Amino acid sequence: MLPYEAFAACYDALMVDVDYETWAGYVTRLIRQNGVPDNTLLDAACGTGSLSVLLSKAGFMVTGADASPEMLGRAAGKARMQGQTIEFVCQDLRAISLHRQVSVVNCSLDGVNYLITAEDIEKFFACASRALKPGGLLLFDVSTPYKFENIIGEGTFADETENAAYIWFNEYEAESGICTMQLTLFVKESDACYRRSEEEHVQRAHTLYELEQALQKAGLKSLGAYSFLSTDPAGENDERWQIVARKV
Repeated sequence: MLPYEAFAACYDALMVDVDYETWAGYVTRLIRQNGVPDNTLLDAACGTGSLSVLLSKAGFMVTGADASPEMLGRAAGKARMQGQTIEFVCQDLRAISLHRQVSVVNCSLDGVNYLITAEDIEKFFACASRALKPGGLLLFDVSTPYKFENIIGEGTFADETENAAYIWFNEYEAESGICTMQLTLFVKESDACYRRSEEEHVQRAHTLYELEQALQKAGLKSLGAYSFLSTDPAGENDERWQIVARKV
């Protein structure tokens, strides 16, 4: 089973603590501060579209891309319900291809952590560079090595809502930076029974040096690496970094 195939059914309920409005406001401010040719934006690895919808409401002409058809189906329904016109396309980060270039490529909520090799990262950055207009911006965030080693790694987490629950067990290898996540889901069906499913997610903790080298290789100039939700320089004890780069 592919990652997020079953998780799509309960993703929003289990991400209820994520402050998407603050997240979207932060991304919007970074874009405005750095300037872009126009308001076209690709929300890559958009998931169920919560951020895509908010960025659309903020005035961007949004296209959402994700590798999971199940997530995209929920994203499209969410956009319709909230009166936003967003095109959603099923594309992997490493194979993004747009008919028209955009001014912003955004990838939030750990999308880049799912790229576990240097080649994977370079492919995404190259695709993002091709998708961007000259002067356009790439924005993305990552969970940091500190977070994987001290907070997520070797931990077991559980949560439940009215209609779903999960148990999440992590194994982290500090030498490789690889975190393997075994996820067991229980989703309530229409007959009040719960359907159990299992997924494996694999993420990697990337260093700032690795990310900046890959950006340069793709013709993207790093404008800043920040402690998340601020413009303070990224620190080694941050749990999340935000990176902004421009197509040169």
